[in-house]
Amino acid sequence: MRITLHEVSKGRSGQALPPMSLEFHSGAVRYALAETEQRPTVLGLIASGRMRPDTGRVTIDAAASPKELRRRVALVDAPDVSDPHPDITLAGVVGEELMFAGRGATPLHARRWLGRVGYHELASVPIGSVDPAARVRILCELAVLREGVDGIVLVAPDRHGGSPDGWWRIAAEFADRGYAMLVIVGGSAAVALERMHEFDAINASGPIEPLVLERPDVTDEPEEDEAGSVEAASDEEGEAR
Repeated sequence: MRITLHEVSKGRSGQALPPMSLEFHSGAVRYALAETEQRPTVLGLIASGRMRPDTGRVTIDAAASPKELRRRVALVDAPDVSDPHPDITLAGVVGEELMFAGRGATPLHARRWLGRVGYHELASVPIGSVDPAARVRILCELAVLREGVDGIVLVAPDRHGGSPDGWWRIAAEFADRGYAMLVIVGGSAAVALERMHEFDAINASGPIEPLVLERPDVTDEPEEDEAGSVEAASDEEGEAR
């Protein structure tokens, strides 16, 4: 699976997101630089097919198909869209995600699942107090439980603190498992990743040469409504994650 953003932007004069081109694909982890309060989430929504850009286009395997993109790419921990409330216990977060994945979602199911991934002792801890690397591991593991998910867009893990090498290692592990991984970070985290040569960090935030694509066939899928703000994209909570 290969997702390409061709000179996408959002908002008047690119205020919500300036023109940007990037690509991420199965079996690799890349990061994109996006700063200000809103831009990381806007980029995440566009890269996962949940928001239509005002300019440019997004393709998956050389085709423009927002529906397929939404189905195959999970949007993880995007502020104001798919991030869990910080006061909810970890078991509560897990139970909700298990329900969205069509699994047993009782408190017992949630605790058993946490035990299987090695975090049983954190079940009663509010997720806002969970270590940043553990948070990324748990939320990504939950995301890939959903049928058909082949990629993850992880938004601003650096906002929770901690060392970038923790969550970057985890993102790389998911790439090694075959998932397409895009991590959206701020400037300080991007500098740290550039220095982590041993992790082969790849900066995907700069301009790339767009793929030479045939014009996609017109589908009968209805156009998505224009989304002028981040809040407009979070109406369907389950799909937004």
